[in-house]
Amino acid sequence: MRELSLHILDIAENGITAGADCIHILVGESHTTDLLTIKITDNGQGMPAEKIKKLADPFVTSHTTRRAGLGLSLFAAAAERCDGRLTVKTGPGAGTEVGATFRYSHIDRAPVGDMAATIATLIMGYPQIDLVYTHILDGEEFTLDTRELKAEMGNLSLTNPVVIHHLTASIRNSLGQLIAKNGQ
Repeated sequence: MRELSLHILDIAENGITAGADCIHILVGESHTTDLLTIKITDNGQGMPAEKIKKLADPFVTSHTTRRAGLGLSLFAAAAERCDGRLTVKTGPGAGTEVGATFRYSHIDRAPVGDMAATIATLIMGYPQIDLVYTHILDGEEFTLDTRELKAEMGNLSLTNPVVIHHLTASIRNSLGQLIAKNGQ
């Protein structure tokens, strides 16, 4: 995939398919340690033992609609190509945590991509899911928690086109402020 945000979207959707009602997404960028960290955690039903043993095999999937499960294997390859690695912590009924690290300055590292669009897509596509998105850039942090937004919005749905437009713009603006604070 051309952007890491698309891997994040894929893995978050896998968690939702596995019954999660809350997804936590963390993106950590550190120029000082030359490290990009991505962590997607869900409270779904976890992965079956046979899937855990064959995470790198693109032809192992729990989906019944297709025969290939490329998501984790491609994400692992992207991390390994950039001096990083993929980790998965899971168990039946225990949810799943997928983490990936990348050498930030590696020439082959894909850009993080459009996280605002990824978060908006998850909110629009899965309004019943609680989503917590945290982005840290060299110690400066931005967090969006849909539980808080839903409480503030009252009867107005987060999937309302006007709301989602403003929410997407707000995420982009907040990420831009993180970049500006770090002089990049």
